Amino acid sequence: MTGTHPTFRFTSTFSRTLALAIAALCCSLAARAAPAEAPAPTAPAAKSKSDFSFGPYKHLNTALEAPSLAASTRVKGSPLGLADGAPDALMPNATGVTLAFASGECGQERWAQLDAAQVAAANMASLHAAGLRYTISTGGEGNVFTCNSDAGMEAFVARYESPSLVGFDFDIEAGQTPEMIGALLKHIKTAQQRRPHLRMSFTLATFAASDGSQASLNAQGQQVLAAIRAVGLERYFINLMVMDFGAAAPAVCVVREGRCDMAASAQQAARNLHQKLGVPLAQIELTPMIGINDVVENIFLPGDAIKLANFVKTEKLGGLHFWSLDRDTPCEADKKVVSPTCNGIQGHTALAFARAFAWGLR
Repeated sequence: MTGTHPTFRFTSTFSRTLALAIAALCCSLAARAAPAEAPAPTAPAAKSKSDFSFGPYKHLNTALEAPSLAASTRVKGSPLGLADGAPDALMPNATGVTLAFASGECGQERWAQLDAAQVAAANMASLHAAGLRYTISTGGEGNVFTCNSDAGMEAFVARYESPSLVGFDFDIEAGQTPEMIGALLKHIKTAQQRRPHLRMSFTLATFAASDGSQASLNAQGQQVLAAIRAVGLERYFINLMVMDFGAAAPAVCVVREGRCDMAASAQQAARNLHQKLGVPLAQIELTPMIGINDVVENIFLPGDAIKLANFVKTEKLGGLHFWSLDRDTPCEADKKVVSPTCNGIQGHTALAFARAFAWGLR
């Protein structure tokens, strides 16, 4: 997005080079603002698995161990399949994981260059056997997911079906037309009618205006919300991408000490969506990008994770996620790029953010 809109995205390729000054700022902020790492929580999350969703996004194409298409990560250094071992080892207290991103036409979708049928065969049964619930996410930054028939939507849904399928997440940020959005919503509604237990969420870019305007969703997001209401979708969640707000200014975020306060801004975005556009808090989810964002002056710390999780619990929001599992580890000390496999924050161990979110929800 350009012009007056800051850039918002979930991205599979990170290319911006970080300035040394930003790295220094990051270290200073981490030392000054982040509390000691949260211990592993022992209490349950804020809500039951039936109505609350908590867990990371996992970019499926990152850290695959060829020739296998089974989802895996190197967040702890060595390869580890998501279906291997206890789910809590990677995702403390999570209700599930969101696998990203399928794109293309429903029923003919692909996972970047990967065949959808092969992806499903390599993952769905094994995740279910491991007791790991999962959501399938579509679209994402630079990708488009479309649907023009109930038959295509049925094929799409059925491909990933198992008792552990939570539902589907539609990440819409690539400039779809109102007609494309309307067609997609029409067939999502049919899918929901056929399988009312499935959870449907819509991941959208957001502002977090603190200047009194209550700006939240951009024009694309407002089109999606209007289409949801036009088709009468009964059970849905709006998942706000509380990341990449841009240069610190009250028009886009909550400003403290010359920067966007990422936890406070995320809370402001939820309140704005609720108060101005009438979305119930129980149907709002939040997804920050942990560590250094693509907009490099936006830095989300473990301390922010605890604060945000506590807000989600206290205000009874519908869900909390983060981008992404693979990034929940520090970068090498000399790494100066935003990376899909580390977060740019020093002084914390692997899974520090997962533990911080879970601690805040305890």
